[in-house]
Amino acid sequence: MDEIIDIFDENGNYTGNTCLKSEAHKNGYFHQTIHVWLYTSDNKILLQKRALTKKVFPGLWDISVAGHIAAGEKIEIAALREIKEEINYSLTSEKLLKIGTRKHQVNHANGIKDNEFHHIYIAELTVDIHHLKLQESEVDDIKLFELDILKNTSKHENILLPQYHDYYSFVYDEILKRIQNS
Repeated sequence: MDEIIDIFDENGNYTGNTCLKSEAHKNGYFHQTIHVWLYTSDNKILLQKRALTKKVFPGLWDISVAGHIAAGEKIEIAALREIKEEINYSLTSEKLLKIGTRKHQVNHANGIKDNEFHHIYIAELTVDIHHLKLQESEVDDIKLFELDILKNTSKHENILLPQYHDYYSFVYDEILKRIQNS
């Protein structure tokens, strides 16, 4: 979906401008996204298989839920909205834990220039995944993997991207802390 999003400068400051997501990707404008990593108390991580129709990384097993933040939308509200849209899982804001913001810049072979600030959250998944309903335009499948897959991406084909090992390791450490403290 080509939604209207806010534009930021390279330091994460709002510019006061908006544009279509496709325009931001064409021109390399910085914008905001959310990443939500859902884990279980028995050390599993939910990954989604991106729809084959996605323009970037189609068919890749990736972040539990991710998406763009609409113009004027609060970050946390966007996270809750995307979780509900992509996998039909309802959470309250108290269940989300923001663990950081990550500046991400990559130029894809298809011309998309992804210059994003990822707002990263973790939350416990407390329902059986068979109760989740997938947004077919975004998600082909979901599956629980052992949490340590975040530390071993290079051992698996089409599961996460090895070049982001440091990011996944950070998420792994934060989830492990949360599990151990609960």
